[in-house]
Amino acid sequence: MHEYTRGTRALMEWLRRAACAGEGPELFFPVGLRGPALRETAAAKRVCARCPVITQCLAFALHSGQASGVWGGTCEEERAVLLRTSRQHAERRSTL
Repeated sequence: MHEYTRGTRALMEWLRRAACAGEGPELFFPVGLRGPALRETAAAKRVCARCPVITQCLAFALHSGQASGVWGGTCEEERAVLLRTSRQHAERRSTL
């Protein structure tokens, strides 16, 4: 069981340890797909790269369907690929 599925208190515990806790949320939710938004996404991913709870963050984002922003070092498109790949893998396993 993932930490975030054990209730709100566990959720808050990993969030408190997140490297982004002291950053402004706008960094992790850039507007647009070009120019400044790409630079903000890259900067957010650099924060994620030094985060001790990057795995929990990504698991939370995938489990809860976070469609926007940078979570667990991934952008929206990267999470969509992870979800699609995961679903395809699950479908293949269910047909075995």
